[in-house]
Amino acid sequence: MGEVQRRGSGLLVEDRGHVRLLTLDRPERRNALSTPLQADLVEELLRCGEDDGVRAAVLAGNGPAFCAGFDLHEIREADRRGERFRPPMDRPGRTVFEVLTQVPVPVVAAVAGAAVAGGFELALACDLRVAAPGVPMGLPEARIGMGANFGSVVLPKRIPMGIALEMLYTGEHVTSEVAERWGLVNRLVPAEQVLPTALELAGRIAANAPVSVRRMKETAVKALELPLWQALRLDVGPNPYLSEDRREGIAARLEGRAPRWSGR
Repeated sequence: MGEVQRRGSGLLVEDRGHVRLLTLDRPERRNALSTPLQADLVEELLRCGEDDGVRAAVLAGNGPAFCAGFDLHEIREADRRGERFRPPMDRPGRTVFEVLTQVPVPVVAAVAGAAVAGGFELALACDLRVAAPGVPMGLPEARIGMGANFGSVVLPKRIPMGIALEMLYTGEHVTSEVAERWGLVNRLVPAEQVLPTALELAGRIAANAPVSVRRMKETAVKALELPLWQALRLDVGPNPYLSEDRREGIAARLEGRAPRWSGR
């Protein structure tokens, strides 16, 4: 385990080999996404993409909740001060959800507690999700006059349209067991095993050729909405076919040894 670094916003950063663990640490606010926490999380995710030593990441939350969404106390105080609220599409930078989908390393969400509103969107933006039983998941934004912009776009791409629209229109939660049946959760494990399972899964990803994994993520994300003939010709991200890792991977397989990835 590496040294745990704490950002002032309440974000913990720790390296576990080639896996970077990012932990939301505002348990008294159910890990609500304050503006500083969003900014720090975006910065750390970008650093994951820039650091050749990071091959996968895990996003977790301390306390009883994974994440309760945006910090409503902060938003209300800004309203009282007469500050203009900027919708997600009117802000100068990308949202944390966009960055999560676009960062080149895979990110596993460790959801041991409630993931609602922006917290559910945060989990949706990750590549894989490990959750505890009985965890509430949902988008209650229609009940408080918010928009669930990311969830409104992404959720209908993940589950049948009618089910997604019911969740959006009613604002009602489902449990992680239901989410697993729909394919939104990859692993359902006891609460105390959520983080170890997510780290183990990220470790298995990090053990593979980083050039290949980065290429696969970028291709999968960008090809999702393309016609098949265009998707098959999409050439994005690092090219594993021309990499040193391809030569090393084949040599290691034929020689019966573990590969020594260079990331090139």
